[in-house]
Amino acid sequence: MSDQYISKRNNDFFKILPAWAEEFAAKYGSNTANLYILHGNIRDYLPHERKEGEFIFRRVQDYVSEILFGNQDIIAYYDRSSGVTFREPEMESEYLAAVPNFTANPDVDKGDFVSYNPEISFPYLEKYFLSRIPSDKREKCRMVLIIDFAETIVPAGDLIRLEPADRYCMVTFKRWATDPKFIKGDISIILLTENLADISSRLTGSPSAIKINIPFPDVKVRESFLKTKEKNEKLLLERGLTPEKLAVITSGLNLMNLNRLVGESYEEDKPITLDFMRQRKKEMIEDEAGGLLEFMETTYNLSHVSGHGFVKKRFKNAAKAIKMGRPDVLPMGYLIAGPVGTGKSFMVNAFAGEIGIPMVKFRNFRTKWQGETEANLEKVLNILVAMAPVGVMVDEADAFLGDRDQQGDSGTSNRVFAQIASFMGNTEYRGKIIWFLITCRPDKIPIDLKRQGRAEEHLALFYPETQKEREELFQTLVRKLDLDIRNFPISDLFKKYKHEYSGADLEAVLVRAKLIAAMDERVFVRREDMEEAMSDFVPADHPYDVALQNLVAVLECTSKEMIPKEFQKMSRSEIMKNIQELKTLLGER
Repeated sequence: MSDQYISKRNNDFFKILPAWAEEFAAKYGSNTANLYILHGNIRDYLPHERKEGEFIFRRVQDYVSEILFGNQDIIAYYDRSSGVTFREPEMESEYLAAVPNFTANPDVDKGDFVSYNPEISFPYLEKYFLSRIPSDKREKCRMVLIIDFAETIVPAGDLIRLEPADRYCMVTFKRWATDPKFIKGDISIILLTENLADISSRLTGSPSAIKINIPFPDVKVRESFLKTKEKNEKLLLERGLTPEKLAVITSGLNLMNLNRLVGESYEEDKPITLDFMRQRKKEMIEDEAGGLLEFMETTYNLSHVSGHGFVKKRFKNAAKAIKMGRPDVLPMGYLIAGPVGTGKSFMVNAFAGEIGIPMVKFRNFRTKWQGETEANLEKVLNILVAMAPVGVMVDEADAFLGDRDQQGDSGTSNRVFAQIASFMGNTEYRGKIIWFLITCRPDKIPIDLKRQGRAEEHLALFYPETQKEREELFQTLVRKLDLDIRNFPISDLFKKYKHEYSGADLEAVLVRAKLIAAMDERVFVRREDMEEAMSDFVPADHPYDVALQNLVAVLECTSKEMIPKEFQKMSRSEIMKNIQELKTLLGER
C-alpha cells in the first residue's frame, strides 16, 4: 500500500478515501492481519476522489492495485478460469524465472506455476513470496495476491462435503492468515466475493479474516459519475432533467447499470426521460436482485382507501413527517394485521403512493441448497440499503419470515431469521427502510420481530361495521375499478342482502356486475346488474378462521379506536380464552 496511507493518517489523500477503503487502509496499517475478504458491490466501478468533487472510476482489482497499493512491488491475481496472472508483465517474468529455484524437479512445466488448479500453483506462489521477504527490515517489498470468485474455492457448506481442492484452499488461507512470516513480510491475501454467505463460515468466522463490505454508490458518487459523462458529452437528458436530479432518482443502481443506461441513450440518440428511467430502474434492480424483489406499482394514495380512519390518520402523519424531512420520528416498521379481505396490502400500496417512495415486495429467496438462501438474502438486503428510502412489503409474514426455532434444514431458517431480525433492528435505517409485515395471523409472528425497534407500530384493519361504512367502501371500490354506475340507492341493496362483506367480497361482486353488463354489451352497470350479482354471491364460509383472525388482530391493537365495538367490551383474558377455544376447534396447538 502506498506510503501515504500507512505513514500519514492525516494526509489529505487518505481523507478522501471511501469509508470501506479507509477501513482497509487502517487494518493494513496496523500490521496485525493479512487476510481480507472484500464483499458486496465488487462487480461495479469503484469511485476514487482524487480531489474534492473530482472522481475517477476503477474496477475492484484495479482500485486495489492502483490506488491502495500504487502498482508497486508484486501484485498477483488468481481465479478458477485464468489461473495465476500478474499486474505487470515484468512481475510475471520475474516470477517465472525465480520459481524453478524452489523445485527439485528441473523439468517441471512452467504452466504449473500459473495453473488454475490451486493445489498446483499456490505452493509455488507461497515459496516465491517468502523468498522475496527482504532480510534488511529497512527495505520494503509489498506482495499482494487478489483472488476473485473466492466462493469457487472456499464455498459455503459442510467441510466434509467440500472437494479436496477446496479443503486444501481452506487450510492454506487459514495457515497464511496466522503465519507470522506472511504478516511481518507484508504479504496480503485479498478474497473477492459478492456475498459473504457464499464463502465457508469457517473462514468468514475466523478472527484472523478481516471482512470489508463495499457498498452501492451513494447519491454523491452517482452525481459525480453522471457529471463525468456530461463533461465528456456522453450524457443526453430531456429538458429540465439534470445530473443532480437523475442521481437522486437512480438510488439502488450501481454504476455499471447506470453506465449501461447512459450508453444506451447515447447510442440511440434518445435523451433520458423520467418515465424511461423509472421503468429501466425497476427492470435493472429486479434483475440485480435475481428476481428476489418485486417492484410494487401503484397509482393510488390514501384517498382511495375507504374506512379505517385511525390507520389512515397514522399513515398520513408518517407521510407528513417524511415530506418534512423528519425520518427520525418514524417507526422502524409496521405490523398490519386483520382478517382476510380487509385490504391490508392495498393500504400499504396506497401509503407508498402517498409519499412517493418506491415500494418493493419480498419474493421467496429460500432454496434447497445450503448457503444459497443466506447469500440470496444478503444480496437483497444490500440492494435495499442502496435503494433507501424504500418501503418493504412482506406479505403473509407469519409464513414467510419463519422463527428461531425451526428445525430440519441444518439451521438455515434460524440463521435467516437472525439475519432479518438484526437488519430490521438497525436504527441507522430508521425512516430509510420502512418495513410492512402483513398478516392475518399476527400471533404466529415471533415477538422478536414485533418488539419495539423493529415492527414497532401495530395497526389492524377490520370489516366495515355499519351501513354507512359499507356504502363508503362501495363508492371507493367503484372509483378504484373505474366503473360507470348508473345512479341508484345502494343502501336498499345492502339492506336486502345482509352479507358481512369484506372489501375483497364487495370488489368481487362489483366485478361480477361489470361482467353481466359487458355480456349485455353495455359499459355501464345498472341496478339490475348489481342485484343479480349480490343475490348470487356467497362469501367463502370459514367462520372459525375469520373469528380467530379478528381476535388475534384485536389483541395486537394498541389503541381502542381501532377495535370494532363488538370487541371493545371484552377483557383481554376473555379474548385470549376465545382464541384458545377457536384454535382447538381448528386443530391448532
